Amino acid sequence: MSTLNPKLTDSQLKAICSRLGSVRPKLLYKASVHSFTAADFHQRCDNLAPTVSVGYNASGYVFGGYTRQPFCQSGQFTNDQEAFLFTFRGTRLSTYPVSNPEHAVKMVKNSGPCFGDALVLVNGNKPLMQSNPGGHYTFNPVEMHGNDLDLTECEVYQLEETSELEKPWRTVVWEPEKRTELMESIKSFKPTVSSVSQARVLLIGPVGAGKSSFFNSVNSVFRGHVTNRAISGSSTTSLTTQFRSYSVKAGRERKPLPVILCDTMGLEESKGAGLDIDDVSNILKGHLPDYYQFNPSAPLHSEAHGYRKSPDLKEEIHCVVYIIDACKISIMTPQLEEKLDAIRKKVNLMGIPQLALLSKVDEACPLVKEDLRKVYKSGYIKDMMQEVSSRLGMPMSCILPVKNYSEELELDMNCDILLLSAITQMLRFVDDYFDDQLSDRLSCVQTKD
Repeated sequence: MSTLNPKLTDSQLKAICSRLGSVRPKLLYKASVHSFTAADFHQRCDNLAPTVSVGYNASGYVFGGYTRQPFCQSGQFTNDQEAFLFTFRGTRLSTYPVSNPEHAVKMVKNSGPCFGDALVLVNGNKPLMQSNPGGHYTFNPVEMHGNDLDLTECEVYQLEETSELEKPWRTVVWEPEKRTELMESIKSFKPTVSSVSQARVLLIGPVGAGKSSFFNSVNSVFRGHVTNRAISGSSTTSLTTQFRSYSVKAGRERKPLPVILCDTMGLEESKGAGLDIDDVSNILKGHLPDYYQFNPSAPLHSEAHGYRKSPDLKEEIHCVVYIIDACKISIMTPQLEEKLDAIRKKVNLMGIPQLALLSKVDEACPLVKEDLRKVYKSGYIKDMMQEVSSRLGMPMSCILPVKNYSEELELDMNCDILLLSAITQMLRFVDDYFDDQLSDRLSCVQTKD
């Protein structure tokens, strides 16, 4: 089954959510994926509220309705004084409040979302709508949908409250001194293995999760201004096509720090697309050369140009970090989960420590967008982190929220503290890994003796 990617743009989603308070939209039903039938709509949307239902037509109109009442199949009208219909003109939202609240929503068994007798989406199990302005809602049909009653898409979103917890469930010091302390600690880090001068951390994640942006953001913190050294942006396919090892550098002198972030091609759900799982093994073992051009249909082989046949410990990966988009964790496909699980098993067999970063926490939760320092007071973000824990089979202590620099031109102390805390935790895990390496080598020597 196809991924449930919202057709509503980010700006349109924000326009609706800003009218309704601290809520986060969750896509429940998408007609082009689940089918234009009442049965599929009710199966996925009944007893869930509040919701926003959205219709799209070939004339380019985007319109729909909001209700606090959960859908069902009773055949009765339901009272909702806060229900409204809406349409978009570009990113501008125009609303039409309910004029007869007792008939705000009709619970019809053989249709999709039904707002009184005024607007019905997926009418009669077909990609059609019914429009009848007047008694229950007053609107101009030309303005709302251009009198084009054929639907190209229908979506239903549940609006989840982003509650604020009384106390943060993790302690973070949001002070400039803490930022400085974290930076100095990272700068002074020295691996416990003398043959290794820099910890190598591998970043893995779905396309668009923010792997390259994470490196750019960390590099920005130490450079003192926002940088964009690694190619990043939004795309349906991976913008990273080569294996890249980025050394984080500090200040205008660009002094290399004791950590290297290795960027990979993004994971995709389709076979033969995105990062090949067999290439992951070669990366972990240090066989892949820098600038290696990924080929999803053919993993690297031992006779390829640049293949390292006998890599040193300093060329291997010492920690693996999964970057997961907080906005998309709930709609992660089974295919992507299977790929991540296969990678996790490979990493586990090699005894390499693993972490997960929940990216885009500000986009996922209005509470956090308003104040990043509330990231550990957001019940929604905690739920998302628990979902990552469940899906990846990792303890919560191995999952950290971050916000990458994306549209900012200046650095932000709170953003920096989350980024630096993530790097600090990686280096702690690297220390544990090197301790195990030393113990294993000592055991080997004692066994030979």
